[in-house]
Amino acid sequence: MNPRWARPWFAVTFLLVVLELVITCVNAADNSGGHFHSAGARVFNVFWYFTIQSNVIVGITCLLLVIDPGRTSTIFAVFRLMGVVAITVTFVVFHVALSHLLDLDTWEQIANQLQHTVVPILAVAGWLLFGPRRITSSRIAAWTVLFPIVYMIATAVRGPRVRDWYPYPFADVAAHGYVRVAANGVAITLLFWAVAAGATWVDRRLPSPASGA
Repeated sequence: MNPRWARPWFAVTFLLVVLELVITCVNAADNSGGHFHSAGARVFNVFWYFTIQSNVIVGITCLLLVIDPGRTSTIFAVFRLMGVVAITVTFVVFHVALSHLLDLDTWEQIANQLQHTVVPILAVAGWLLFGPRRITSSRIAAWTVLFPIVYMIATAVRGPRVRDWYPYPFADVAAHGYVRVAANGVAITLLFWAVAAGATWVDRRLPSPASGA
């Protein structure tokens, strides 16, 4: 694909992330029957979902690529790969294990499809088509596992402080105990590293987009 499509592609991906976040936050604020009693607490809680955090990382890195498609810094490389891997895991886990469990209304369904299907496809396709290439490595892949590690620790620490609310069953310390949740965290981290390593292998074999992006 013509590299001139890189900026528009990343811009559309960023704008769809913003759209789904707005819809999700508005829905959360209006959902007075949930675990959290204030609109502010419900909106804040939205950002404790792995899916939302993955989308946010993708959105921010895509915005940075709109501004400068040739970014190569180590910090950017870590977050670029982290976003691609996290959104891939989000897509696979949702469509394999979770999609049949949800019964959503119109706006919730729109946000759900953007978060779990549309943005993941655009993010991965954008990475495959436009890169930027050759900014990842085995060291960068190793750094990306900080995301699931920090996420699991923070979720386990926060849960008891918000009346045992956990975003996912695999992180539910109240139901499974710290040992089981820690084991789940190790499994997720290994999966994350495997996908990051696979993406690094693919990156080395993809052609670099032509200059002029």
